[in-house]
Order: sequence, then structure tokens, then C-alpha cells
Amino acid sequence: MTIEIISGSPRIGSVSYRVALYLQQYLTKTTDHQIGLLDVREHNLPPIQTVFSSVENTPEAYRDTTRRMLGADAFILVTPEYNGSYTPALKNLLDHYPKQIHKPFGIVTASPGAMGGIRAAMQLQQLIFALFGIGSPHMLVVPAVDKKFDERGNLVDESFTLAIENFVTEYLWLADKLAAEKLVKKIAA
Repeated sequence: MTIEIISGSPRIGSVSYRVALYLQQYLTKTTDHQIGLLDVREHNLPPIQTVFSSVENTPEAYRDTTRRMLGADAFILVTPEYNGSYTPALKNLLDHYPKQIHKPFGIVTASPGAMGGIRAAMQLQQLIFALFGIGSPHMLVVPAVDKKFDERGNLVDESFTLAIENFVTEYLWLADKLAAEKLVKKIAA
């Protein structure tokens, strides 16, 4: 299975990117899945004008992003909270692609504050429904993110390990069940 982690912060020095980087490293070490990390700072799409439904109808500069988005079996969305919601850059990226029908989504929010971006997590649930995706009900909300992860994506607060493991376990359970269901349908067809 190919899982794309989308780091949704356009800010230089993003603290939520630390969590995305950690999850990529963790999932790469602990699973056999292909784990990618799409950083909106590196895959900076213009404001939405056209939905890229295939690699061929995508402008050359964005074809790699399109290959990855269309080739992903599952997503983990990582975002800080911007005024009670997820980032416009994350929404813009997702809006460039067709509905993600029946694909599993994990929600991760992070903030230096005490709430960890919980309002953004609630908003992301609505976005996932609008994309026809299936959201894992177990979210990873990271308060005081700057004290839990360093700049290289290393976990520095070991007391947060259980929260990460619970999120990953529940997310992978959902993703694996949906992947098995797709395989059964493909074989039956």
C-alpha cells in the first residue's frame, strides 16, 4: 500500500512538519508500506483552476505531484491550526485532484498551544467527507508540538509515544481493511 503523508503548513520552520517527518520515519521503519511525504512548500500548486484528473492533463511542473496523489492508496493529513481550521495550502492541494473515493485518511494536527489544533481536526473531518474519503476516528492531536518533536522530526517527549502508537495502530487497521476490501472486489470483477 502507498501512503502519502501531506504536510499542510506553508511556513518556513513549520513545527507541524516535524510530526509529518516523524510519522514518515516511524511508518517506514515499522511497516512494509511505501510511505511518501508531500510537503506543500515543495508542491506549491497555484490557486485551483482545473482538477488534475490524470498525469497527462496536468501541467509538466506538477506531474510528479499528480502521480503521487493519484497513486496513493491512503493519506495522512498533517496541519497546524490557522484561525480555527486547516491551512488554505492543504485545501488548495487537495482541491486540485478528483474525489478520493473510499480512501482512508488519518488526521494529525499540531500546535505549540495547549489545544493541539483540535478545531482544525474537526474541520478536516468535514473535508474528508466532502472528498468521499473515510476518516480514521482516532486522530493524533499534538499540543506543545515544539516541546515534543525537534527540528529533525525526532520525538523528544517519550511520554507522547502511546498517543502516536494508538493513532498509527487505528489508522493502519482502517487502511488495511479498506485495501483488503478493494482487493476482494478487484478479484471478483
